Amino acid sequence: MAHRGASRAARENTVAAFLRAREMGAHAVELDVRRCASGELVVSHDPCLLPRSALAPDVPLLDEALDACAPMWVNVEIKNDPSEPDFDETETVAREVAALLVTRPEPVERWLVSSFRRETTDAMRRCAPGIAVAWLCLAIPDAELDATLAALARDGYRALHPWVGALTRETVAACHRHGLAVNTWTCDDPARMRELAEWGVDGICTNVPDLALATLAGV
Repeated sequence: MAHRGASRAARENTVAAFLRAREMGAHAVELDVRRCASGELVVSHDPCLLPRSALAPDVPLLDEALDACAPMWVNVEIKNDPSEPDFDETETVAREVAALLVTRPEPVERWLVSSFRRETTDAMRRCAPGIAVAWLCLAIPDAELDATLAALARDGYRALHPWVGALTRETVAACHRHGLAVNTWTCDDPARMRELAEWGVDGICTNVPDLALATLAGV
């Protein structure tokens, strides 16, 4: 999964980065979406408080980014952090993302929507139950692991997206027991990639999809 596109080769979260990921043969792209001050859904990791006309010209609209990612499947991360100035407690952004994704011509199976905020992905699930959702996290304490995964599975989540620095073989196995895929972020180290593949992770989010594909070609 190309993290914000092929972000080692081109500026992250741009059409250029998504096209490079496709050229490299990436299976999927991860990108970040927010609503800018003038109301459009734009692809950017950083809070966008400016109107669309004042943003850098290579900041794409979500629609433009999704077009550039075809035919790869796309992990759309909705940025909605309570500590950031564009925090949306009404979950309007989730509803707008859902409305956009379900009206595009591709099958909804091409999308996987994630967020660190469970309320955001829950809103997405309610608005577009046919679109898969995943929960982003750093790590889940061992004592809470089974209960958390059981709740995610019960609530219709498709995957867990844990930070690679805290991911363990046991967490991968526990997710699979609960029917959840594991897509980990963000790994650029070949030795770690091979270890993750041995553990059976379902996806590796990386800034260097070309290196990942070469590393894992024989695994």
